[in-house]
Amino acid sequence: MKDDGVFIVEQLDGLTSYSSQWLNKTMIDYLDEAITRTPNKTAIIDSKSRYTYKMLGSMVDRVALGLLDLGIKKGDVISIQLPNWNEFVILHYAASKIGAITNPLVPIYRERELTYMVKEAGAKLLIIPDCFRGHDYIEMVGKCLNEWPELENIVVVGNSLPIPEKMKSFASIVTSIDILQKRRDELNIEIDPNEVTEIIFTSGTTGLPKGVMHTHNTLCITSHYWIDHLQLTNEDVLFMASTFAHQTGFAYGVRLPTQYGGTAVYQDTWNPDSFLKLIETEKVTFTAGATPFLKDTIAAAKKSTADISSLKYFIALGAPIPRNLVKQAEKVVSFKILAGWGQTENGLVTLTKRTDSIQKLTETDGVAFTGMEVKVVNQEGETCQAGEEGNIYCRGPALFRGYYKQIEKTQSEFDRDWFITGDRGVLDEDGYLRITGRNKDIIIRGGENIPVSYIENVLYEYELINDVQVVAMPDERLQEKACAFIQLKQGATTLTLAMLQQFLLEKGVAKQYWPEHFVLLEEFPRTASGKIQKFKLRESLLKN
Repeated sequence: MKDDGVFIVEQLDGLTSYSSQWLNKTMIDYLDEAITRTPNKTAIIDSKSRYTYKMLGSMVDRVALGLLDLGIKKGDVISIQLPNWNEFVILHYAASKIGAITNPLVPIYRERELTYMVKEAGAKLLIIPDCFRGHDYIEMVGKCLNEWPELENIVVVGNSLPIPEKMKSFASIVTSIDILQKRRDELNIEIDPNEVTEIIFTSGTTGLPKGVMHTHNTLCITSHYWIDHLQLTNEDVLFMASTFAHQTGFAYGVRLPTQYGGTAVYQDTWNPDSFLKLIETEKVTFTAGATPFLKDTIAAAKKSTADISSLKYFIALGAPIPRNLVKQAEKVVSFKILAGWGQTENGLVTLTKRTDSIQKLTETDGVAFTGMEVKVVNQEGETCQAGEEGNIYCRGPALFRGYYKQIEKTQSEFDRDWFITGDRGVLDEDGYLRITGRNKDIIIRGGENIPVSYIENVLYEYELINDVQVVAMPDERLQEKACAFIQLKQGATTLTLAMLQQFLLEKGVAKQYWPEHFVLLEEFPRTASGKIQKFKLRESLLKN
């Protein structure tokens, strides 16, 4: 790695080394093993195509050469803003093959988020779809080009023609098989498993988004925990609808199936009815997603005639699982529901067991994987007793290796070798964790983190607004939505939700981040020192 603000291997080991627990393998090692063992086994299935491991390996090599021809070198960053398509998987594996770093970007991001993240990552290459869910990405990116001094190339996935001169089609970077045969030796690049392979941005809950760095080792070990906990074999089939640009989709959708040599089935837009049909046709055995996905699945199963008996596990993340939902599931489906907790920085850390009671499932977020450690600490920095609420600390070999270009910020998030997660919780006498709240100001809408301070800062720019506070509003299906409490400037008399949302649209803010309700206040509730009491705003929503 280059020493330009990025952690080099020595710095990574200086943070905390888990060399005795890491697997010391890369994703390409696992891909090669799968190709050798079961070349004709189906590796990935999306809405457009199916690839065997042999086909996938060939495409990865052809695209890896194409990346080299674009000038991408070891340590360079490529930003990928694609839906759950096969091209994302191919590009990540190709980048891994040559030692480049993948920067996944959520497809819902618009000009404002995209401009910041591509620039902050220092990406040399950006890959986008031509169009997805009615949005023109070529037009959007065209508005941002002047903001990216380090960006050298843009590759477009899709069938739109013509492609602007400054951009290239994905097909154009897929090297021919004949050329691959002649140049295969160029792909013999030595990769250290401790080198960074992913920079994924947080949602910016306490300011600007931070680039979380993961190495081959930190990502491979978190997948290993799943394989061990669920006893996965190469006969298992994963379904993934969570976006590849969230760590759930990236670590466990893009990477996990190849690590155990199985099959992955992808959906680019969540649809529970289609999910049930895919379970039947592809014999899906497990999936993971936000709790609203679980609710949708059970509701759809009540009406469906699809045979979903192959599905063994549904891992529900991001929100508590209501007890009545588990009761409903027992009457409708045969799969086991598991609950877990994790973060971008550490992957999935805790998970309930297949044999756990309904009480453990609905009242906890599981127990830490073997190798990962969790403790709860009070305000004095002392470890809490069982049942006592406090701040959650975490450590272990799956922990990230730092924030990109932010060494001081990284150090401030650690208490010695413990990562300060920003979540609050309780450990019971059996070591099961229950999340009780968040120190960080965040809203989770259907599994998507809404960066509160970021939205507030954008709304502050609106000429009618004097002050604004965004808080979580309960929602039966999505768990939470954003509600803006607004104090208008003196003389301002009219404000509508449509006006607010039009302003955010013009600012290029992702639609999923928009407040879906607002309340006008003359004064905000404050402490004696003048600090706004957001908890009182939340309480007022619950009362009304």
